[in-house]
Amino acid sequence: MNVWDWSFAAQILPALLDGLRITLIATVLGSLIAFVLGLVLAILGRGPTPVRIVVRAIVEFIRSTPLLVQVYFLFFVLPTFGVVLPALTVGVLALGVHYATYTSEVYRAGIDAVPRGQWEATTALSLPRMRVWTGVVLPQAIPRVLPALGNYVISMFKETPLLIGIGVYDIVGQVREVGGQSFRYVEAYTLAGLLFLLLSYPASLAVRRLERRSAVPR
Repeated sequence: MNVWDWSFAAQILPALLDGLRITLIATVLGSLIAFVLGLVLAILGRGPTPVRIVVRAIVEFIRSTPLLVQVYFLFFVLPTFGVVLPALTVGVLALGVHYATYTSEVYRAGIDAVPRGQWEATTALSLPRMRVWTGVVLPQAIPRVLPALGNYVISMFKETPLLIGIGVYDIVGQVREVGGQSFRYVEAYTLAGLLFLLLSYPASLAVRRLERRSAVPR
């Protein structure tokens, strides 16, 4: 038997592309949750002491537990309390919340990098708190952290195969399905690896370019 069958590779490619579509959906939606929730956590982390303690505890708990355990908890435990969600929705939420704890630290670093004089100036001008964040702090902080956020998007993209554990047929799920039916895995896993590479490598190059462009002259 030939190690590589081009006709079989062409036959399974549509299924793998459909799995890639699910992978991209999970990555994009998970990233949006991570970016928004991470920013909320970062801002709350600068609030009153009780709020900071609660936020820090939540962040450390989520970061200290494996993503796969969190996925399983949301999918298998929540139905016990009457909360039943589709597998893809669970996967998106798990990815988004998990990575939000990391993006919150990225945002925090960007916020801390805003010169102290900027904060003092907003106080002297008696600017409303919302105006301080939207008009002064975040416009300076967010551009600094875009490369780091991009790296987390790439990491999330490569971790979506974990969702196969709850029945999300992403690209790896499709590979297992194809392999289980045909007992041919070389073509399936090779194509899956190439598809990941074709997306993640250009993305990593784009992030590096963004890092160079956003570098602050010293």
